[in-house]
Amino acid sequence: MSIVKTVAEIEAWFSSKDRRNKTLGFVPTMGFLHGGHLSLIKAAKAQNDLVVVSVFVNPTQFAPGEDYESYPRDIDRDYQLAREAGADVVFNPNVDEIYIPGASTAVEVTGDITKKLCGASRPTHFKGVTTVVNILFNIVKPDRAYFGQKDAQQALVIKRMVRDLHMPVEVVVCPIVREVDGLAMSSRNVYLSSDERQQATCLNEALQKAADYLGSGADDCGSVAQLIKIIEGHIQRQDLAAIDYVLILDGETLDDIELIEPGKSALAAVAVKFGKTRLIDNRVLAI
Repeated sequence: MSIVKTVAEIEAWFSSKDRRNKTLGFVPTMGFLHGGHLSLIKAAKAQNDLVVVSVFVNPTQFAPGEDYESYPRDIDRDYQLAREAGADVVFNPNVDEIYIPGASTAVEVTGDITKKLCGASRPTHFKGVTTVVNILFNIVKPDRAYFGQKDAQQALVIKRMVRDLHMPVEVVVCPIVREVDGLAMSSRNVYLSSDERQQATCLNEALQKAADYLGSGADDCGSVAQLIKIIEGHIQRQDLAAIDYVLILDGETLDDIELIEPGKSALAAVAVKFGKTRLIDNRVLAI
């Protein structure tokens, strides 16, 4: 396994592997790998002949004042973990390699799918995501690309981009990987104080309470308003938690819904700040 820094180097690596009749799985990351990332790499390895992992902290998906400069970075650690999980090569470009100086092209998915949830408070975020993923797809040319369910909106937006632009890429969404206490794994978890880390488990607990109520058979068990009330109530019991949003939307389109109907899925999603750290989590709900 090797680590490459430039487009020319990754293209040379592809040439050395003779991709004819070989499938390629791609796992794009911003690094500081954790168990969730490693599960994506392992899934890609199980389903493809070759696996490429990119490590690139993408500046265009951070708004001014967000944590781009302080975002955790450790490429040596990432390289070792990716290799152990089954990656064949790590692509770790610098910013000028991805965004050619003077570049003025962006890719944007418009509509409610990017305006709700994280898009409401981070209006430029998904334009940065879709632009960098489009660039990486053009460089790597994968058969399959792997994303985590924890970033559920991101996965749906990328699926929409791939569909709308007729991209020959299969988007594979893998389950959320959690710590023993239920907290969804995230590179930002390292920012939490010990008290914040302890209280952050309320996110998964709240989503579980909603899922339990949905399955209870109560007359209003499918009511979105009631389920949101349950989630918010549990989170608000934690004095360090500041809710950004708690929403339950259609699981495919992110359209507003008032009732979870039998046979249809809904996405229950939360974003909550603990101190300066904003965490997200979600659960697919269905009757």
